[in-house]
Amino acid sequence: MQNRFHFIFLFLLILPLSLTAQDFKSLEYRTVGPERGGRVTTVTGNTHFPGTFYLGASGGGVWKTEDYGTSWNNISDGFFNTPSIGAIEVASNDPNIIYVGTGSDGLRSNVIPGKGVYKSIDAGKNWEHIGLKETGQIGAVEIDPTDNNTVWVAAIGNAFGANTERGIYKTTNGGKDWDKVLFISDKVGFSDLELLPGNPNIIYAAAWKAERKPWTIISGGKADEGGIYKSINGGKDWVKLDDGLPKDLIGKIDLAVSPVDSSILYAIIEAPGKEGGLYKSINQGKSFTHISDNKGLVNRPFYYINVELDPTNPDIVYSNANPLLKSIDGGKSWERMSVPHGDNHDIWINPNDPNLLIQCNDGGANVSHNGGKTWSTQFNQPTAELYQVEVDDQYPYWLYAGMQDNSSTIAVPSFPPSGIQNPGTGWIINTGGCETGPGVPKPGNHNIVYANCKGRFSVFDKRTGTEKSYYVGASNIYGHNPKDLKYRFQRVAPIHVSPHNPDVVYHGSQYLHKSSNDGLNWETISPDLTAFEADKQVISGSPITRDITGEEYYSTLYSIRESKVKEGLIWTGSNDGIISVTQDGGKTWKNVTPKKMPKGGRVESIEPSQFNPAKAYIAVDRHLLGDAKPYLYKTDNYGISWELLSTETNGIPTDYTTRVLREDPVREDLLYTGTEFGIFVSFNDGKTWDKFQQNLPVTPITDIKIFRGDLILSTMGRGFWILDNITPLREQTITSLTDKPHLFKPDNTIRYRYPKVSSRAFPNYPRTSVIIDYFIPKGNKESVQLEIFNDKNESVVAIVSDKKQLKSEVEVIENMNLSKTFRYVDTKLEDKPGLNRFHWDLSSKGPWTKNEKRRYKNGPMVAPGTYMVKLMVGTKSFTQPFDIVMDPRVEAAGLSKNDIQTQIKMQNKIIDLLSEANQLQSNLEKEVIAAKGEKLDKLKSILKQLKNDEGAYPQQMLVSQISYVLYMISGADQLPGQEATNRYEELNKQFNTLKTEAGH
Repeated sequence: MQNRFHFIFLFLLILPLSLTAQDFKSLEYRTVGPERGGRVTTVTGNTHFPGTFYLGASGGGVWKTEDYGTSWNNISDGFFNTPSIGAIEVASNDPNIIYVGTGSDGLRSNVIPGKGVYKSIDAGKNWEHIGLKETGQIGAVEIDPTDNNTVWVAAIGNAFGANTERGIYKTTNGGKDWDKVLFISDKVGFSDLELLPGNPNIIYAAAWKAERKPWTIISGGKADEGGIYKSINGGKDWVKLDDGLPKDLIGKIDLAVSPVDSSILYAIIEAPGKEGGLYKSINQGKSFTHISDNKGLVNRPFYYINVELDPTNPDIVYSNANPLLKSIDGGKSWERMSVPHGDNHDIWINPNDPNLLIQCNDGGANVSHNGGKTWSTQFNQPTAELYQVEVDDQYPYWLYAGMQDNSSTIAVPSFPPSGIQNPGTGWIINTGGCETGPGVPKPGNHNIVYANCKGRFSVFDKRTGTEKSYYVGASNIYGHNPKDLKYRFQRVAPIHVSPHNPDVVYHGSQYLHKSSNDGLNWETISPDLTAFEADKQVISGSPITRDITGEEYYSTLYSIRESKVKEGLIWTGSNDGIISVTQDGGKTWKNVTPKKMPKGGRVESIEPSQFNPAKAYIAVDRHLLGDAKPYLYKTDNYGISWELLSTETNGIPTDYTTRVLREDPVREDLLYTGTEFGIFVSFNDGKTWDKFQQNLPVTPITDIKIFRGDLILSTMGRGFWILDNITPLREQTITSLTDKPHLFKPDNTIRYRYPKVSSRAFPNYPRTSVIIDYFIPKGNKESVQLEIFNDKNESVVAIVSDKKQLKSEVEVIENMNLSKTFRYVDTKLEDKPGLNRFHWDLSSKGPWTKNEKRRYKNGPMVAPGTYMVKLMVGTKSFTQPFDIVMDPRVEAAGLSKNDIQTQIKMQNKIIDLLSEANQLQSNLEKEVIAAKGEKLDKLKSILKQLKNDEGAYPQQMLVSQISYVLYMISGADQLPGQEATNRYEELNKQFNTLKTEAGH
């Protein structure tokens, strides 16, 4: 299979640097999974089409199924400016009308900001942004059942700072205009709202004071800072409901009104002690009764709290938290429901069939036909949230990461490593540690993975599936005030393997720890490398719910890197904004934090230069402090001074928080940075940045690796992505292409054989190919052709893009297979202005066949060696050399390059014989038409020996037998067996006899 990449480059003069900004939309990324769900925070269904459901992921956008969850398709890509979804609502009177509120309501520290509300009038095929861009996270969207242009939005607000856009909003014209109809303060938003069934002018709204800091979670406040509000006149006036509700502190609230008895209103409320739990009103909120203080109802309320009712029975109540609970007696008693994954967020029940429902959690969304007894799979929705990416050095390489709410770090391959029964879902393995990661394969031994689980270091062995644990400090740090801990480990505690010695591993608490024997012994090689402000060392979770998982441990190391060019030169960055460096392996340290950098940010990544030991880059994230600006810095003098690489005017939007910056290992001034909403590239060492998104969905880029010429990404909501072959970016000409054609030097290509697996659209595993990039200037009207030559300067294949060109410009002698040059038309060979990309599949000339579309195709994969590609643009020619490299696994199995040459020589002999046989058959079939008498009988007799009879299970005749031997020796890299050689000689003799009989 060949992939098509269309390049169109736009040329814009940038600053006085004489560089050009390019349009990179043809450099396409491919997704490699994993094909399993990540965190989904909202779901809904469609009463008109019972098999249709929607899910909203926290970092993966909106997805739709039309087959009860058997398959899911993203419908927000290309339309939404954020992948974070808070609420989805389908109009009850028109299933084509959908409103989506962005900004997940589960306020984790890595929650992605919302960007307002979107609307579709064609069931999700197209979307329009309809405002409320600054509202932040959205807790609920409700549509008036009598008028789908009247819509309500509950805006929680900015998760990390005060903002006046919090409140309840209403539109009566489908989103053209919005009115804020309820506002309390810039710190109090609204987590939920409900319309009264039968009278949408009656509205309930749940106020919530919520804000996160890097060191704590604020959920709730005094009674006047939260609670339940009601309007009976369409939002013109509001009254606060308080009879029977908590009087002092009140936190997050979720509401549910019974569709069959509108007098019944339920509320799950976060409140201190036994005051928290389920409340019920039977008089439309005039008074409430506390029904249950079950702790499972208010488990981690900032993250969960969701109550839903059976649409036919007000006594059947569902609570989504951890766990999923169900009551059949109005909330008095509860039973746990089994779901495919924990950490539950939302549920939707079909009002026409309460046994048909969809539910979501941190593992995705799942549909049930039997009231929750069994569920659809979550291994069909690629919305995984990954914290980082590491790669191993096997062939093909695998990608590793910590995956949110997965029991282990995971790994997936970059290319199919084997044949399996269930491609995609089958190529995902556990690699130790837990959801936070990282999982770092040991260089030189990919079977060993250094893994982490919230500060707990382990060594995982893929061969046995077992894990050795070597925790620094050997102390369970859960639930502690960080000021009392000997070692403070962040939930995502860093692990780094020395580039100079694979046995040396670094691990970070507030100190840098080092092991030289796979964690068996640790030594601390630094002082406290954080800011350690005493007022930030507190018990997380206030004023109601204690929550200490390590995520809010402030003043810990967050990134560690040793220089590849100078051993012992180690950089660290803390999650409270401190940069430190040692040049002597940890004996002495220096605080080199940029003096002008705002304090307290999380140092997401450090990148020591691979060309200059004094040079390093950092990416700093201050979104938890309410500052979404990008912060990228560079030093050329070991941190004595720093230069800001992310100004307001040099290419990265001012609200694109920066998460990672990496330097290209081949071209010194080539940089890549991952932000909250995508990726950017710089060709001038960070002076200016260009968007480098192409077909990549809008989602946070959490980490970047450049390996074997590929750009490899992890994302917070869409799994792993790979951009194959970034070699064109490394040529200086990439920024100065103007009026002349140009052929880029292809990267070396590993000669992988694609395993025998069923073809799947996801994950995207392309067939092996040499990627050829070339530039065509604007206004060119001349023909374009590529030709590949071997090391003997013999043409292997010529490719043209125009069939007329092939017929008019190329004389091909096809008769009796005498053509030595394999030429064919390929519509993927573009001649458009700009940069173009072609994938040559390494195939040489195949057999002649009567079918012109298949003629000479599917020949043997060419041998390893040095080749040359020639680009012809009219009469101008350009050449570049490249190598095809033997698969190291094949060499390790004992096969040599000479063995492959022997195989190809035998394949070509059989191909020549097959071509002659096909040609003879074709000629005789033409002769039969005019033949008569004995000649006709003779021709029919010969044809009967050449070709199979029609019908079921015919006897396989000569042409088929020749094809069979070719197939026999072409499925793998191998020496032809003696049986194949003997059979070829036998078939060749039979063919020559028939050819003589036919007089040819």
